[in-house]
This record gives sequence, C-alpha cells and structure tokens, in this order.
Amino acid sequence: MGPTASGKSALALEVAGRLGDAEIVSADALQVYRGMDIGTAKPTAQERVAVPHHLVDVAEPSEEYSLARYVEQAGAALADIAGRGRRAIVVGGTGLYVRGVVDGLEVPGQWPAIRAELEAEPDAVALHGRLAGLDPVAAGRMEPTNHRRVVRALEVCLGTGRPFSSFGPGLGAYPPVATVQVGIDLPTEVLDQRIEDRVGAMVVAGLVAEVAQLAAAPGGLSRTARQALGYRQVLDHLEGRLSLDEAIAETVVGTRRLARRQRRWFRRDPRIQWLDEDALSEELVRAVDRINGE
Repeated sequence: MGPTASGKSALALEVAGRLGDAEIVSADALQVYRGMDIGTAKPTAQERVAVPHHLVDVAEPSEEYSLARYVEQAGAALADIAGRGRRAIVVGGTGLYVRGVVDGLEVPGQWPAIRAELEAEPDAVALHGRLAGLDPVAAGRMEPTNHRRVVRALEVCLGTGRPFSSFGPGLGAYPPVATVQVGIDLPTEVLDQRIEDRVGAMVVAGLVAEVAQLAAAPGGLSRTARQALGYRQVLDHLEGRLSLDEAIAETVVGTRRLARRQRRWFRRDPRIQWLDEDALSEELVRAVDRINGE
C-alpha cells in the first residue's frame, strides 16, 4: 500500500512473480469498474494473464459500489485463493478497502432514504449533537464539522437501531493481525513529477475518448464513478466547463492532494512496514525469501 503513483502495482507483480504461487487482490475503489481502464491505471491484459487479478472489473460504471460490497467480494476471493493452496497479495491505495480486508471490518448496510433526509440538513454540528444523543462513543470519534462521517453514523444508528460504535472500535484502533503489511512511498517531489507524467500519459493513451464513451453509455456514470479524479475533470471539459489544459492541470493538482491524504492515512497505521525507496528491490528480495523460508 501507499500513495498513488508510488509503484505499488509494479512491486506487487514483482512479488507475485518471485513467489510463484501468488494472486493479486486489488484494493482500489475505481478499478472495480468495467471500462474505467486508462484513468485508473488498471493492470494491462498481459499483466492479468501473467498473474491472476481479483476485484478488477466487477461492477458497471453506472453502479454505486460500496465498502460493504468490497469486503464481501474480497473475502470470497481470499477464501478461494487460499482454498486452492495459493497466496494472496492485496494491493491498492484505497485505505478503507485495505482496512476492510486486513481487519475484517463489519460493515453496516445502507439506508438511502434515511441518508437523503440527513443530507438535507446542512448543519453538521447540529447533526453531531443528534448523534451524541444516540451514540456518544461514535460522536466522540469524529469531528463535529465532518458532515459526511456524521451523516453515515446517524444513518446506521437510525437504520439498525443500534449504536454505530457497536460495529467495531473505529478506524483509530490498530489491533494485531497476522497479515504482513508493506508500505511504499517516494519523496514528495518525485511523486509529484510521477503524477504529472502519469496524467499526461493517460491523456495521450485516450482518456478523453474513454470518458466520452462511458458517459454516453446506457446508465452513464454513477455518482461514485463520476467523482473519480480525471474522470470528473474530463467530464467538465466535455460539457464545456473546462478547457482540456485546465482539466489536465486540475487532475494533476487533485491527484497530488489525494496522494498526500493517502500518505497520512497509511502512516497512522503502526503495523505497516515501510520500505526504503532507495532499496525497494533489495528489500523485496529479502522479504520474499524470508516468506519462502517459512
């Protein structure tokens, strides 16, 4: 795991090749969507032949895809891999998906009507006060101004009739797990340049045409898919709100911000072993040899 453009996918493929009995389980919230290939840096057809990949292309772009659905499908994939006597490498930058797999999160369902009613109230602090009355433990775990998190907690409280906090200790707890977790990162200036280069390469590879085709398809893009970095900006370009140069620039800036958020998220987890960016290959070989020797 690690920030976008840090080299996670390439490293996972290298690990899988060295192990010889490994399959990859994607933990990327956007690679689940069929047809969203260029803008999500999805593994190529050749890479997916060389190493089996799971949780890629499992949903239509018109669908809303949730953490609960991911945890269920990833759990089934992991069980299948283990049942065939093989090993799994989970790779991705969607922190909630990684935590869902590693910590076996119990994910509550969704109640769209309740959520819509709550979202109609713009005052997050007022909603937080309501949450404090229903579930003071959950209220104490989140900022009163975080409208999205407060709405979700209230939605679960009202939908299930039980406290949101009863579904687990929260994301601030990091219990011991058997899973080996490895993080990779790069210096900020290096990562920023790689992001700019990647976005440029995506445009050259046909990102604009890909987005246009997805938007024109029956059902179009779901709310979740439309908000994906690169796709949102290109849609704005196609609909006349941005020039292509502006869309590219906004994508680069937005992706750099995402990388910083991902870095902060993963760095909070003390269970992650971070590899030195100057010795990735050497450390990788040693780590895999240790695994093979167990």
